[in-house]
This record gives sequence, structure tokens and C-alpha cells, in this order.
Amino acid sequence: MSMELDVFVGNTTIMDMEVYQLWLDGLTVSDAVKVRMDEGALLECEANAEVLTSDTMDQFRTFQMCERLLHSPTKLGSQLLYQIPAQNQRILIERYYEFDSVFAREVLGKKLSKGTKKDLDDISCKTGITLKSCRRQFDNFKRVFKVVEELKGPLVENIQRHFLLSDTLARDYAAIVFFANSRFETGKRKLQYLSFQDFAFCAGQLISYWTVGAVDSMMEDMDVDLEKEFLHELKDLKVLVNDKDMMDQHKILVCAALRGKIKVYKLMEVNFKNLSRALINLASKLTHTKDVRDLFIDLVEKFIEPCRYDRWTVAEITLFLTHYTNAAHCLGTFRYQMIWDRYMGVIKSCILQMYHE
Repeated sequence: MSMELDVFVGNTTIMDMEVYQLWLDGLTVSDAVKVRMDEGALLECEANAEVLTSDTMDQFRTFQMCERLLHSPTKLGSQLLYQIPAQNQRILIERYYEFDSVFAREVLGKKLSKGTKKDLDDISCKTGITLKSCRRQFDNFKRVFKVVEELKGPLVENIQRHFLLSDTLARDYAAIVFFANSRFETGKRKLQYLSFQDFAFCAGQLISYWTVGAVDSMMEDMDVDLEKEFLHELKDLKVLVNDKDMMDQHKILVCAALRGKIKVYKLMEVNFKNLSRALINLASKLTHTKDVRDLFIDLVEKFIEPCRYDRWTVAEITLFLTHYTNAAHCLGTFRYQMIWDRYMGVIKSCILQMYHE
């Protein structure tokens, strides 16, 4: 059976973005052809399976040849081999660096090394993401980390400048870089309920308020490393639990502010000192690397689980943490308000993000 085809010659590289997504998902040509047929490509193009297979193979080959340029996105716009419209360049780059949240959750906090890469087979089976796609996503994480970890300046801006990603995606990569650098514990059973988005939000808070860059924009690694001087100063907050008079006054102020406003008031009144010690002791331990890595598991075990056991609502925790923070400013002998606000601002935001009723 003969078939007539219209042929034209041009210098613009033709790319089908739906086929591109199939390639990014790690499908083989035959699997991609089947997906396209199921989606009605034969009827849409008025072609047969042979033509569709040939087109898919050509598209895959083009993507493979462009892949090396996608490893250094800034080169894509200056190269002359492939004439790709600017809009398509942006789509190619953004989609190439997009990742599955469930995959990111599996590798979050782990060292981006060959050891972790060996686990990709298991992650692929667990998540249902193809091994090829897992490898692409892992290699992207590693590539971004290597480029930006030693750069001066804001982490998100560095990622955007070198990889031309959207603000949202760059912030997600900033979270991955930050967790890979600090090696926070994220894999324990009690943390499994937390999503990548939960951790990414917390990373954004830590980057904005606890890193060197939060106070000095000219420092190296400003958004990657937590500020050691600040972590050391957190020990001064121990006075809130070591000084009995101050702790009693703190409790009185918080109880006065919350009386009649929360259903768990009596439980809060009884457990106030335990909750306060949990928050303050966590702060005082952050000078040690291991305790920094255990920040999230400590928040869950020492504060979130007790509140969940007593059936606090998110609204009640919000009110408690707000008044707990503000009341410290009314303690006449408490002299560490700036450190206190910097600490509690992040802790409150992270707890509220991590507390799932």
C-alpha cells in the first residue's frame, strides 16, 4: 500500500513535547509508540504504526543528542547546531530538571554519591518510576549540588542563574542541596508521613533565617551552612527553663493569654513545662552536628507527638506557639529577644508544616 507524504525542509528543530515527556519518563521507543497509539496519534496524524514508530525514534534520537546541552542549560541558547525557539528551550530545560516528589523524598538528606545511586533500583521498584528516569533525576540533583555548593550569593539565585529554572523549581532544588549538605535525618519511620513538600518548606525557613546568608549576604556558602555563631548563642535560651521564677512567669503569661481560647487548655497548663523544655532543650543541643541532623525527628518525638496524643488542633498549636513566643518579650530579665525570635520563628513554621491532624 503506497502512501503520500508531504515533505518540507527547514532549519528549526522540530520537537514534540508530548513525546519529550515520554522520553523523560524513561520509556522505550516501543512503549512510547504504544502510549501514543492509545492516545489517538494515528487518527490525529492520519499515519500508520510504521510512520509513528519512525517519528518516535527520530524524536528520541534528537532528545538524546540535545541531552549534553541540557547538562549546561546556559549553553543551549548560544549553540548553533540546533535551532530551537527560545520558548521551546525554556520548556526543554524546565521539564528536564523537573522531578517526581516521591523520588526526591526517597533520596532527601542522603549523600549524593555512588553509594546512593546503587539504591536506585530499589527506589524505582518502590515508587514505580522507571530506572532511567530515576537516574536522570539523581544525576540532576548531583549536578546542581556540585555547581552551586561553593558559590557565593543566594542559593536560589545561583541555581536560577546557572540552570535557568523557574523560581518554584529552583527553590525545590535549593532544598535538595541544603539537605544533602547538612544531611538531616529524614528516613526514620516516624518521619515517613512527611512529604518532600513538607521538608522543602522547612528547608526554605532554615535557609532564610538560620544560615550565614540570613545575616551576611557576602559570605561564602551563605545559604548552604547553618550559622555556627547563632547555633552557639541558642544555649543562652536555657535560662527560660533553668530559672524557675522565669519559667513560672512565662507559664502564667501564656496561660492568661490562652484561657478560654483553646479546648486543650487544661492539658496545656499541666504540660506547659514539658513542652517548653522540649523546645528549649532542642535549641541548646544544636551546637552538635548529630543533633542538627536529628532536628526533625526531635521535633516530632518531643513536641508534635505529645500534642497529637492530646489531640491538639493546628489552630490551637498556632495560638500556643504565638503566645509562647510573644510572652518571652514580657519577661523583664530575659535578654535574648532577637535570638529567641529568630529561633522560634523557624521552629513555629516547621511545626505547623509538619503537624498533620
